[in-house]
Amino acid sequence: MAGRPDGTVARHGRLRSPGLAGAVLRAVGIGLCVVLVAGVSVGAIAFERLSANIGTNTVTLPGDSSTHVPQIGAYSGTVNLLLVGSDTRNGQKGHYGSNPGSTLNDVNILIHISQDHTKATVISFPRDLYVTRPSCTDPSDPSKTLPGATGVKINTTLEYGGLGCVRDTVAALTGMTIPFAALITFDGVVEMSNAVGGVPVCVASAINDDYTGLHLSKGEHTIQGPTALEFLRTRHGVGDGSDLTRISSQQVFLSSLVRKIKSNATLSDVTKLYGLATAASQSMTLSSSLANVDTMVSIGRAVAAIPLAQFVLVQYPTTLYGDGLVANEASDTVLMDAVKADKTLRLAKKQTGATSGVGSVTEGSTPSPSSASSSSAPSSSSASSPSPSPTSSDTVDLPSTVVGQTVQQQTCSVGNNLGTR
Repeated sequence: MAGRPDGTVARHGRLRSPGLAGAVLRAVGIGLCVVLVAGVSVGAIAFERLSANIGTNTVTLPGDSSTHVPQIGAYSGTVNLLLVGSDTRNGQKGHYGSNPGSTLNDVNILIHISQDHTKATVISFPRDLYVTRPSCTDPSDPSKTLPGATGVKINTTLEYGGLGCVRDTVAALTGMTIPFAALITFDGVVEMSNAVGGVPVCVASAINDDYTGLHLSKGEHTIQGPTALEFLRTRHGVGDGSDLTRISSQQVFLSSLVRKIKSNATLSDVTKLYGLATAASQSMTLSSSLANVDTMVSIGRAVAAIPLAQFVLVQYPTTLYGDGLVANEASDTVLMDAVKADKTLRLAKKQTGATSGVGSVTEGSTPSPSSASSSSAPSSSSASSPSPSPTSSDTVDLPSTVVGQTVQQQTCSVGNNLGTR
């Protein structure tokens, strides 16, 4: 259970300036890298270059050991993979504002692929979530152990103990074993979005954010490069200005990106796919368990056949507390028990997160950011929403406090003028 530090009035909707590293591109980058090598012949030279890139950007996590490398083909069994985005400016080629000198893991996403590879759940953990941090292996000296603590924000764990500490913290919070992890920074997000050729996003009302420099009019936009990074980072410009409504907006991008890479046009374009694979291998730091082309291929092939309606994106359920968040324990239990049991997840028609704002709405609907009862996912009346299936022993109806959408549902970000200064 997360520690509860002393706090006063919650001001989660106006926390410090944005530091997101673009959560969604990390997941898709690895998946696309895998799809490329598995689905298209790129030749021995290309394969060797890709392997060299992966070998250069590798970190050994606590507990990693040499294991048998799977042959090319779908990965056997359950996959749990943690994707982490850092706000560091150190070593970055781009100009992303003043350097705060921090190395915060402001993006933390757990991807769970069911044992039979028919379902996938993507869980985003808010950066301001208070957690219990377990003791972690010191990344600078593996023979030493860093002490654990209660009541710390999850986004401080990367700076404290490296990628392994983030992995161990999320594993302790969820009760899940997480063998794979990857880390990306701002430059990597820019390169990844360029490699995929941009991502179409829908904006329900104009986004105006002087903090990130993002200004998008209402309507459809294909974004890439620095604009894609700005879209994924913007907090002030979407929903109620909180990190929670930003996560919903990011899911607009992620769902569109997954739909794009699963389209025949993208998967048959060798140039795009190899470019994306190369960008992924150059832009990410991979755990040694993941830093193998065959392993990546196997995981990607496990994802390839999952129907869009069974690809569910959710926020970890939380409650406001002081200047941050703590786990909504009742909702957390329902969600995590269902995920670990590989159940089919059915989102509530009306969703109410920890804040009253709405970060995304069904494409074509009217945004109402001030309505606490509005869903940040598509409404059940939308033509793009799947028809609800009868409840069965395989289906779990999630509480209304679990906010999210499926990849099949087409949503739009709800912009605002809160970022105008």
